[in-house]
This record gives sequence, structure tokens and C-alpha cells, in this order.
Amino acid sequence: MIRTAVLGASGHGGGELIRLIDMHPALEAVYLGAHSKAGSSLGAVHPHLAGGERRLETNDPAALPDVDVAFFALPHGASAEPAMEMRASGAKVVDLGSDFRLDSPERYEAAYGAPHPHPEQLGEWVYGLPELFAEQLIGADRIAVPGCYPTSALLGISPLHRAGLVTGPVIVDSLSGVSGAGRAAKEHLMYGAVDEGAAAYAVLTHRHQPEIEQVLGQVGPFEPTVIFTPHLIPMQRGILTTCYVPLADSADEAVVAELFADAYSSKPFVEIAAVSPNTRWVTNSNRVLIQPHFDERSRTAVVLVAIDNLTKGTAGAAIQSANISLGLDETLGLPMAGWMP
Repeated sequence: MIRTAVLGASGHGGGELIRLIDMHPALEAVYLGAHSKAGSSLGAVHPHLAGGERRLETNDPAALPDVDVAFFALPHGASAEPAMEMRASGAKVVDLGSDFRLDSPERYEAAYGAPHPHPEQLGEWVYGLPELFAEQLIGADRIAVPGCYPTSALLGISPLHRAGLVTGPVIVDSLSGVSGAGRAAKEHLMYGAVDEGAAAYAVLTHRHQPEIEQVLGQVGPFEPTVIFTPHLIPMQRGILTTCYVPLADSADEAVVAELFADAYSSKPFVEIAAVSPNTRWVTNSNRVLIQPHFDERSRTAVVLVAIDNLTKGTAGAAIQSANISLGLDETLGLPMAGWMP
């Protein structure tokens, strides 16, 4: 068995990682770390998981036994130092946070408002979106898992941009469940504040916007401007993203359909949906549902993408990337079917 550690095991992403590792035929979670919940049993923190008698230890890398892969499911800014300590041990490090996603100190500081503690590492970590970077993930020992919003946006835009068809600013409109905001108690995420309502937040300032632009610049001929607006809606899990992509005169409905079919025909988790995707159909799975449309009047592609923010958008992407890095089948241990009709 491949020995793994999960640091940040008490959060939503950490709990999802444990669920997936426990189902995985080749991975074993030999260490579970937490911050404020250190010393608690797993069952006290995640009562939905089996093996609840397991104990949560600290997030200190020095306390870990020998492991092959360390998954970091920590808040922004908390991964950088311990991840570098783990790198010194020779273990593969898979960071679910945002500390190593961006490619330059300048871009990082502009997005997060502070210098990176290890600026020399930026651009050195493989971006953990296998549908776009599978070859780079083979054997990788430093993997930065994408944000959940960028995962949906990039899968919806990349086939068009890679073909050189994007002609102007791209608009990305996303709806997310509350689990994407983490587990910490926050007044604006309490039931009474969320139920029966929907609201946009971080308009024009969300930190995932530069991440989306950066990766589009890596897969296409230039780095397009992206206008990204996230919305919080009263559900627990899931993201539904709509991408509005202005296209060149050479594009038409058939071209758009063919680009998406070609891009994802060999990608096991991505399905071109015949009907409008519903987040219910991907919940608890690593599945991606995409439906591209083409509006002839405005020459705009309208692409709908549904994912589970905790699985494909976080922990599932981490396991899928680790599978490829370890030389395993990328689908190993990952659920392919959604939760409900």
C-alpha cells in the first residue's frame, strides 16, 4: 500500500480526502493531522466517515511517520512552510490550498496582498488539473491542486482558447454551495443568512480570477481578460458555472461541438451533457458535466459546467493527480457516478 498523510483532516476538504483514500485500493491514510481539533477522534469531527476511532494528531510535519504522499488540506497561507518541510523528507506533496498555484511572486502578491514566503517555488509546482496537464503530472513530486471555481471555468473555456478562437474578455458566472467557503463558523454562512437567498460576492476582486487567466495563458495563444463573479446559493455542495466566450468569425455551432468532443473524448471524468447540467447529478463524484452552446447572433459560446466542489473541485482532483504521479490509473478509487437524479 502507498502510505499517505492528510494534514488539515478536520476541514471539509480533509474529510473528503479521507473518504476517498479509505475507498482507494492502493492508498492508505497512516496519519491524520489537524490544528484546533488535534487530539479528537475522527468520528467526533467527521461522524459520517468509517473508522471514527482514529485519532487526529497535529499538523506538524516533524510528527509524521514515513509517508509516500502528503496531502495538505490547509487554509490559504498555512501550507507553504510545512509543505517545504515535507519536501525535504522526499515525500510527494499535494497541496489543496492556494499557496503554490500561481506562477510568479508578482501575480501572487497582487492576488493575495502579501509576499509569498517561498517565491522561488512559484511556477515550480505542477497544476493539478489532469484534463489539461496529465503529462506534466507523471512522476510529479509537487502538485498544486486548482481552486474549485477555476476547475469548472478552465474546463469550460480551454477547448475554445486552445483552438485560438477566443477574441475578447471572457465572462465567468459561478454558483456555489456553502461548503466551498470552508468549515469555520462565519456569520454570513450561517443557515439564517444563507437560506432562501442568493448573493454575489468578491465582485471583480476574487482571488481565483488571476488563477483562471494564468492557466488560460498557458494552454492558449494569449492570456485573456476574465471577468469572474461567484455567487453563494443555499445548497451544501456543488458548482454550476456558466462561461460566456466571444469567438472568432470562423467559429460556428458545429466547430464548437467538435472542439469539446475532441478535447474530452478520452477524459474519463468529463461528459458532454445532452441536457442542461444539474449539480445534483455530480454530487459526491469526480464527474464533470459540460454542455456547450453557440449563439450565432453574438458569436458567443455559452458553456455550462457542473462539478462537485469538494470532489472534482478539491479532494478528487488531488487523488486523480496523485494517481497519475504515482503511475496508477487516474480513475482509481474515484467515484464516477453522482448522488441523486
